[in-house]
Amino acid sequence: QVQLMESGGGSVQAGGSLRLSCRAPGYLYWLAWFRQPPGKQREGVATVDGDGGTTYADSLKGRFSVSRDFTQNTLRLQITSLKPEDTAMYYCAARDQRLTTRPPLRADEYNYWGQGTQVTVSS
Repeated sequence: QVQLMESGGGSVQAGGSLRLSCRAPGYLYWLAWFRQPPGKQREGVATVDGDGGTTYADSLKGRFSVSRDFTQNTLRLQITSLKPEDTAMYYCAARDQRLTTRPPLRADEYNYWGQGTQVTVSS
């Protein structure tokens, strides 16, 4: 059974930074971060493939940096210059199917999910 465990969320002031982490089995090729703001749909933030290649959602480029530590089986997301609109539950996701026509950033493309870690940004 695949288990994904996020950590690192919290309450921060606007302009601050956070680093989220997710422990995930190393054999899973695609790992990704999603977020779900209150009352909104879950959206893809960034994905990392098994070779370390990264892809970001077009609307979120710039303040988000995703990385994958293959020695510690950990996926990370660094968020800088946090804004109140970044307030959301952030989820780690994994996909065991490697083949795809493009880097997957839709929620329905992932079959394993963590419980989420809450990020709250106050102005």
